[in-house]
Amino acid sequence: MADKTVTIEQIASPSRRPADQRATLVGLGLNKVRKQSTLKDTPEVRGMINKIPHLVRVVDAK
Repeated sequence: MADKTVTIEQIASPSRRPADQRATLVGLGLNKVRKQSTLKDTPEVRGMINKIPHLVRVVDAK
């Protein structure tokens, strides 16, 4: 059974954002605009993505 993954890309800078949003980006493995990260598609990761939809976009969900 293959694990599902989701690839996300940072599309905006976290400057002038609350510290918890910056920490969420770091938790997702992102720190620079246009950087991509591939993670397991879990409810925890989806929750983190939904917390900062204005800073990231889903590139690919397999």
